[in-house]
Amino acid sequence: MHGVRMKIISIVGSPRGKRSNTGRLLEEVLKGARHAGAANETILLKTDSVRPCLGCDKCHKTGRCPQKDEFESVKGKILSADALVLASPNYIFNVSAQMKAFMDRCCGILHCLAFEGKYGAAIVTSGGGDEKPITTYMNHFLIATGISPVGDLGVTMGNLVNEEFTDEIQGQAFALGERLVRAWKGQKRSKIVDKKIAAFKARMEWLISYRKQDWPYEYDYWRSHRGLK
Repeated sequence: MHGVRMKIISIVGSPRGKRSNTGRLLEEVLKGARHAGAANETILLKTDSVRPCLGCDKCHKTGRCPQKDEFESVKGKILSADALVLASPNYIFNVSAQMKAFMDRCCGILHCLAFEGKYGAAIVTSGGGDEKPITTYMNHFLIATGISPVGDLGVTMGNLVNEEFTDEIQGQAFALGERLVRAWKGQKRSKIVDKKIAAFKARMEWLISYRKQDWPYEYDYWRSHRGLK
């Protein structure tokens, strides 16, 4: 990786964008990533930028979603990047509606594990706690797309004075950003994560074989990229 600059795509699921607590925490993580030599593009999920999945199955049949919004553009940027960082507020024990819509639209990505080989991280802010189950869910999503998460960070804003991040939180965020870049530079991967990816891949191989008549694009993808017969 010497001489090549890592590219990160970060996605903010807060309707308040970069000024939100989630956006501000992400920026602290990106400071560490930039310090380690990475470049980043942040995508803000607005109300209608990525609409909810329609369940039409077109992505399985053709490889593209027919909805006329920004999803295909976002997908293309992730495919050309080295890492994906997801950042969402805690909205009633889950990611925001904007982030969930993006995740649901990645159904075809999951079937093909099309983001395999990339690295990732998950970031969550909340008013009163319970961030960990959400970062765990986000990292599980990343694994199902083939991405290897290097860690996560959750912050309870209600514990802070005037919603200002402490030096400790800033340090944790900075370190997460640096860790993301170091993992990519050294091609370091967790054995536990690799086992989870392998298990999900086996599950999808069975599913795609079973539905090969219904999902021709994904069946062809598995044959050409993964040697499925």
